[in-house]
Amino acid sequence: MRVPAAARTRWSELVDAINDARDRYYQHDAPTISDEEYDALYRELVELESAHPELASGESPTQTVGGARAEMFEPVEHLVRMYSLDNAFSLEEVQAWAARVEKGLHGAASDDGLPALLCELKVDGLAVDLVYVDGRLRTVATRGDGRVGEDVTYNASFIPGIPTSLTGKRPPALLEVRGEIYFPLAEFERINAEQLALGGSPFANPRNAAAGSLRQRIDRRQDELAEVEARSRGTDREEARLTRLRSELAVATGRLASLRLVVHGIGAHEGVDFATLSEAYDVLAGLGLPTSDRVRLVPDLAGVEDYIGYYGEHRHDVEHEIDGVVIKVDDLAIQDRLGATSRAPRWAIAYKYPPEVVRTRLLDVQVNVGRTGRVTPFAVMEPARVAGSTVSMATLHNAQEVKRKGVLIGDMVFLRKAGDVIPEVLGPVIEVRDGSEREFVMPVACPECGTKLAPEKEGDADIRCPNTQSCPAQMRERLFHVASRGAMDIEGLGWKAAIALLDCGLVHDEGDLFALTADDLLRCPFFTREPGKGEAGPQLTENAKGMLAQLQAAKDRPLWRALVALSIRHVGPTAAQALARDFRSIDAIMTASPEQLEAVEGVGGVIAEALHEWFTEPWHREVVDKWRAAGVRLEDAQAAAGPGSLDGITVVITGSLEGFTRDEATAAVQERGGKVSGSVSKKTDFLVSAGESTSSKYEKAVALGVPILDVIGFRVLLDDGADAARAVASPS
Repeated sequence: MRVPAAARTRWSELVDAINDARDRYYQHDAPTISDEEYDALYRELVELESAHPELASGESPTQTVGGARAEMFEPVEHLVRMYSLDNAFSLEEVQAWAARVEKGLHGAASDDGLPALLCELKVDGLAVDLVYVDGRLRTVATRGDGRVGEDVTYNASFIPGIPTSLTGKRPPALLEVRGEIYFPLAEFERINAEQLALGGSPFANPRNAAAGSLRQRIDRRQDELAEVEARSRGTDREEARLTRLRSELAVATGRLASLRLVVHGIGAHEGVDFATLSEAYDVLAGLGLPTSDRVRLVPDLAGVEDYIGYYGEHRHDVEHEIDGVVIKVDDLAIQDRLGATSRAPRWAIAYKYPPEVVRTRLLDVQVNVGRTGRVTPFAVMEPARVAGSTVSMATLHNAQEVKRKGVLIGDMVFLRKAGDVIPEVLGPVIEVRDGSEREFVMPVACPECGTKLAPEKEGDADIRCPNTQSCPAQMRERLFHVASRGAMDIEGLGWKAAIALLDCGLVHDEGDLFALTADDLLRCPFFTREPGKGEAGPQLTENAKGMLAQLQAAKDRPLWRALVALSIRHVGPTAAQALARDFRSIDAIMTASPEQLEAVEGVGGVIAEALHEWFTEPWHREVVDKWRAAGVRLEDAQAAAGPGSLDGITVVITGSLEGFTRDEATAAVQERGGKVSGSVSKKTDFLVSAGESTSSKYEKAVALGVPILDVIGFRVLLDDGADAARAVASPS
């Protein structure tokens, strides 16, 4: 049954909005919409796909995990999956959760009632996973997508309170714990003042501050400092640079030293037993791990409500920011019985406190032009302190939303941080208007390029700048996207570098990016420094040299990354990998019919239509031609050689393989025609494992009889094919 055009259009709008919100929150630590708005969009998407299942392609947010690993550091696969938490915004929703728990245990409400519940504060910080082997810290990793996070062990070594060795005579053989890394409020205020003094923007909230501080490349800063110190000749210029580098490193490590950890969960464990979570917390504290002293075990919902009520009144008495209370079933065996959905455990829920509301002056409404041309108004306000941080801007989404809220420029407005995170203008304080206020008028022309603005399709709420090729705002966003971690992963090509490339006329669109040379960059002051002793003329900065090296390295990235980097609507990593696997070259994708594209597993009609339309635009094809001429890899290795040696073979990769990054291992399989899946099933031909026999993938492979390969067996698979690999696989 054909999907109505209106449904396809709304699906596209919802996917764009949800994926943009996820990207801003997880990849850039800069959320732009509230939890409530995100949840409403997500629920609408679920309902739309339920009515039209054809829309539920592999790139839909309903089929993917929100917090995908950003790939800045090495990947770490969690031994036991880390889940998100479902949220409740009222006591009635907590009661509804409790009723579901009872039903899950007894089939219906019964006299047996609820099991004991554990209440703890929901810390506004960054979720991490710590693994101890024989009592010694092995890894600290971010949550990532719940299965794979980023290795931040080195940076975490600067954080006091994270023990490198567990205390006690007999530490467990294996212990995986979950916790939250956060800034105490006093330290959060100090680093925001420090940010302003350094000429930077303050962090929006403690969670962003913690994420931004923990995910710095301290090791690279140290290497750069050591390199400069080694070749320094003691000139004033070199001494000034050394002073700057030492100062930056001191700031970075000082912020890490200001972070704290609180442990609030357990994962895999061997050599230590506990029957309840509260008992586990006592054991963890005895091992020297920092646990909260505000945890309370309660027998019923009345105790939960007392706990929520108490900290609702005393939330500002706590030394760190909190955004709610987490309620968990205490008994671990019951937790196992209740299980989890695809994203959250059924045995826990997070109660979110109502956001705080303040009043401030709306100074102006301005607009921002995004990568796809979408024009979004945002409020500029007198800075106001709300929910623990200073806020001066908030999104207004579109012109209809501004009108719906009834706000005028110059109004005193009610401002809240929705979910205690996202700034949101609630509406005007009409009683204090003095007649000087004026209505916001959405511009009719793009503020960056002057092109007339219009909806992309009739009935769209959003308006867009149709000058996709040369609008400076869209160009900046697209250049920045090419360099992003989910695309070509080009370190050194950040927001300021993208602006400089355009302002200096070094690139006219993203097609010119990979043809850049050192001589080109020397023509732009942003990328140069004054000559030192014995040097003739301006010299490239170390960052500029690094960017050129990264651009060169990026030319050999897998085909799917190039597809993501082209900014084709709806084409993210999942769809790009499927397309690369099936077509193996960009030329084959470019000439494929919509029906051929739609037939690819994980693509579907909406993505196929977007791909087909994109490649019909002549300047888009010119971008591809420029990349090809510059040496960018636009086909996988087996494209010209016909069928690959792993055609029809599905592989799951887990753990860190010696000699391969995760991307390299994935690309090696895909180049030979194989498919890399994220989960083990009956269709899996091989599990490639680095030896983590406690992982859920390993256990499922054993249960299903899937052959298991170590790194040696993986090389046999790549070199000699599936039959040879089965001969050396471990019996499962």
